[in-house]
Amino acid sequence: MIKKKDSLDLVLHACEFAALKHRDQRRKDAKASPYINHPIALARILREEGDIDDPAVIAAALLHDTIEDTTTTYQELRGQFGARVADIVAEVTDTKFLEKGARKRIQIARASKSSSDAKLVKLADKIANLRDIIGNPPADWPLDRRQSYFDWARQLVDEVRGTNAKLERKFDALYRKRP
Repeated sequence: MIKKKDSLDLVLHACEFAALKHRDQRRKDAKASPYINHPIALARILREEGDIDDPAVIAAALLHDTIEDTTTTYQELRGQFGARVADIVAEVTDTKFLEKGARKRIQIARASKSSSDAKLVKLADKIANLRDIIGNPPADWPLDRRQSYFDWARQLVDEVRGTNAKLERKFDALYRKRP
């Protein structure tokens, strides 16, 4: 593991690592925004809107899609960032080899059993995704797919309620804007 001078070093290292791993990826929106904007949004949501100042949680938010969407392994994250960060990322990583419906059902089933750290990352992820769907939706998502995502996200968030009231209120306010 890289020696960290302080918690800010951990967060900056995670940001740099995520940017490198996601460097060739784009979001599904019409503008094809750089993918790294999404993990950065999670980190900002946690810190600025959820008052989370735990560097391991912020680092995990920045890294949350690296195992799922890049060639990054759990062992690599553990070596770079330690077991706690790697464990949080592993908890929020989707099982890509299953079909989409099964993956979504598994995420809901596992949500309430997740660590409080993973629940925070899940909340921030759903907030960021709803904001993107409202303001800059995926180019090929018709209205019914966007509405379906909102409803699925609501089911998942309902499983993690009691984690962070501020973030839950943010989610609820966005859900009321359901397309």
